[in-house]
Amino acid sequence: MIETNYEEVFESFDDMNLTENLLRGIYAYGFEKPSAIQQRAIVPCCKGKDVIAQAQSGTGKTATFSIAVLQQIELSMSDCQALVLAPTRELAQQIQKVMIALGDYMNASCHACIGGTLVREDIKKLSNGQHVVVGTPGRVFDMMTRRALDTSKIKIFVLDEADEMLSRGFKDQIYDVFKNLSSTIQVILLSATMPPDVLEVTKRFMRDPIRILVKKEELTLEGIKQFYIQVEKEEWKLDTLCDLYETLTITQAVIFLNTRRKVDWLNGKMTERDFTVSSMHGDMDQKERDVIMKEFRTGSSRVLITTDLLARGIDVQQVSLVINYDLPTNRENYIHRIGRGGRFGRKGVAINFITDEDVRSLRDIETFYNTQIEEMPMNVADLI
Repeated sequence: MIETNYEEVFESFDDMNLTENLLRGIYAYGFEKPSAIQQRAIVPCCKGKDVIAQAQSGTGKTATFSIAVLQQIELSMSDCQALVLAPTRELAQQIQKVMIALGDYMNASCHACIGGTLVREDIKKLSNGQHVVVGTPGRVFDMMTRRALDTSKIKIFVLDEADEMLSRGFKDQIYDVFKNLSSTIQVILLSATMPPDVLEVTKRFMRDPIRILVKKEELTLEGIKQFYIQVEKEEWKLDTLCDLYETLTITQAVIFLNTRRKVDWLNGKMTERDFTVSSMHGDMDQKERDVIMKEFRTGSSRVLITTDLLARGIDVQQVSLVINYDLPTNRENYIHRIGRGGRFGRKGVAINFITDEDVRSLRDIETFYNTQIEEMPMNVADLI
């Protein structure tokens, strides 16, 4: 999965020697365990080393460099100490949100400097002092030229989606920005691929960089039998689920819903009817979630109701049944929800509850994954 010239791996955020308030922000944000790239890249980034992280989106790259930046800034100074460049306004705003959320307990400030907004607003915000500036190359360079962005204290430079940026023809602007920065600056570069332009940046502007390459995780639907149950109305899903309960507890089952409120609602309804279930979502605090996950991992609880928040994080050996009480709102999440079941070479079963409105989405999922989803047979218990 990983190719790297840096051997240290940290299995938990607690072992990374991060400040207390940053750790609080990480756990409050909903992270439980660092992803593959976070286990390897956060610490060298925090130590001020130049790092090249090559990984697909969805692997936790944004949090990797955000944590490293927040760990290194001096909060007592209001000067800008880190600059992050991204190829699109949307991505810059998304990074800003993550920075602010992770730095919530530190009172770290982060401003998004992007085109399509008022220049004078930017100047005003920057003059108030921002610990971190995230932006698109054009606007950031403009702010430097106008002397609104003081670069003298910037010690970390992050280039996110470098391959995207350089293929969009930002190369000259990126080089112009670089020239305004200190020659001893730390450079963190993130990229899904390494075309010649990116390699040139790594040679020209980076000192002896640590390389971390995370191979794309191939989730597959192989070995997973997929079924649907036609329930004409939303209200009938609950009875259908209760009818299936005995089948669920033969192994362990995860039930996915699309909202946190609905998770709480379903947990209540099942409990009222004397079915034992556990549930978790992002509004619960970390300790509570750890306990629930532990109960589920050890098998003392057998049915877990949850949202997509956890679709990517549940790796429980015994799960061989996944129920989509709601179809996922975006089809990419479908494989993250059910691609678990068939992992480790085991067979798995996925059951989708379908109302009349969902029929088209189901067909869309079949086409997208080039797969077959059939009506559920009576003997489903024998298949699990």
